Amino acid sequence: MSFEEKLQRLAKITVEVGLNVQPGQQLLIWAPLETANFVHAVTRAAYRAGAEYVDVNWRDDQERRIRFEEAPRDSFEIVPEWFYDNAMTHRKRGDALLSIKTTDPDLLDGIDPDLIQTVQKATALAYKPIQDLGNLTNWCVVCPPTPDWARKVFPNLSTDEAVNKLWNVIFDITRVSNGDPVAAWEDHIANLNARKSYLNDRHYTALKYKGPGTDFTLGLPADHIWKAARSHNRAGIEYVANLPTEEVYTLPDRSRADGVVSSTRPLNHSGVLVDGFSLTFRDGRVVEASAKVGQENLQRLLQTDEGASRLGEVALVPHSSPISQSGITFFNTLYDENASSHVALGRAYRETMRGGDDMADPEFVRRGGNDSLIHVDFMVGSDEIDIDGVRPDGSLEPVMRSGEWAFEV
Repeated sequence: MSFEEKLQRLAKITVEVGLNVQPGQQLLIWAPLETANFVHAVTRAAYRAGAEYVDVNWRDDQERRIRFEEAPRDSFEIVPEWFYDNAMTHRKRGDALLSIKTTDPDLLDGIDPDLIQTVQKATALAYKPIQDLGNLTNWCVVCPPTPDWARKVFPNLSTDEAVNKLWNVIFDITRVSNGDPVAAWEDHIANLNARKSYLNDRHYTALKYKGPGTDFTLGLPADHIWKAARSHNRAGIEYVANLPTEEVYTLPDRSRADGVVSSTRPLNHSGVLVDGFSLTFRDGRVVEASAKVGQENLQRLLQTDEGASRLGEVALVPHSSPISQSGITFFNTLYDENASSHVALGRAYRETMRGGDDMADPEFVRRGGNDSLIHVDFMVGSDEIDIDGVRPDGSLEPVMRSGEWAFEV
């Protein structure tokens, strides 16, 4: 296949499998300027799927960098009202939402961590009323290559070579290269659902992690629900929120995390890298944090609000996932989290607790769910990690051994 044919296939998967755009539905796309060729392909695929209108909000990452370098230091709590008003309008109407989160991993290297935290917190506060509306839309996150990101992943190649190589890797791990990519995705989703069903049937009360730099126990609420791949919004439209996705996930108990857990891949958070870090938990809260790279940014992230130092997601991913087997560190959470089991600091997804979508915030927290302005995934899995499930009677069962599933489905 030519590059253009593969691009059209990825756009089709994004629209039909990821977003599941419905006839007559509008689509909002958030995208960096460098991804225009992919956005154009998605727009065409969306109209062919019956979309009524496609609205694109473009982002220029260099403008973000320039703001941090040149803007008055007392101006960083300003957020563009039009952006969030537009997002609110689309959300209330039940439109589809595509978020392209491709960012240069070194975009904000050298920028004052205090300014970065100020912007992140102001942005999260502005977006919270939209989140509080609940799951009204079918949404998806994808990350096509950009030159700066490709050069970070393949530093020994020219820009054109790096971009082309990253495109080919992404085509492979998103199953574009299969004879029938949509059918391949259906088979993959069925496998993830089988894993999800097994875990739900076991009713584990906790998970125990053991590996280099990690000796960690994570409690699970009584009403936790393991999820995988497909979700559905309040209108009943199914969608796959991440392309690619290799995870089976749920929420941990915000008050039951104890021990030390170490990262196994770098974390790129909004253009800042944090690497070689470990977190020590006691009674669900981070009490000690250290990082070889990005220590100040990690500390400020944990201080965002009370829930930022607690966990909101736990996800299991086998080391044999095609993303892991590529042998590439992507410096991009969408890909790296689907190469490795991971946990997330901050907000829990309401859908991972039975009845969570209909709970008031205090009830959700009382039942073990975490609330926060942030949701930041970081990778803790590898081929050296063992995970056990704790049954209600206290007995242990292997869930993962050397990073691989320890049970058959």
